[in-house]
Amino acid sequence: MGSRTSCIFCDIINNKEPSEKIYEDNYVTCIKDIHPVSTHHYLILPKEHIRNAKQLKPEHIELYNKMLAAIDIISQKQGLDRAVTRTGFHWPPFNTVSHLHLHVISPISNIKFYKRYMYEPGSCWFVSTDYVKSRLQDNK
Repeated sequence: MGSRTSCIFCDIINNKEPSEKIYEDNYVTCIKDIHPVSTHHYLILPKEHIRNAKQLKPEHIELYNKMLAAIDIISQKQGLDRAVTRTGFHWPPFNTVSHLHLHVISPISNIKFYKRYMYEPGSCWFVSTDYVKSRLQDNK
C-alpha cells in the first residue's frame, strides 16, 4: 500500500493511526478532515502512495476514476447535495500532506470566509477534479 514509513495518510489507510473512516474499498479510503472548512469535509485517499495530483500519470487513470466514483458513494451516504459540493485538490507546492487526497466539501456556502480562496478552483493552489482529469487524458 504505502511505500513511505513517515506518511500519516499511509498510516491511516493501514490502521496504524486513528481516523474517522466513512468509506473504504480496495482502492481508496475516505476520512473526515480533521480541520473541516464546512459542515461536511472529507478526504478521499488512494491506497497507493502518490505524492500529489501533479504526480498522476496516465497509468493512474483507473485509480483516479475510482476516486471520482467514491465521491458519488460518499455523497449518497452522507446526504450531500452535489450541486453545492466542491471537489478538488491542492496543487503543489500548496499541499500540506505529501499523499494524494481529494477534498469533498459541502455545502460550498458554509466554507469559512478566511478559507474560501484556499478551496477556490482555478486559484494557484486548488484545482478541480475536471482539471486533473484533463491533464491525465492529455498526457496519454
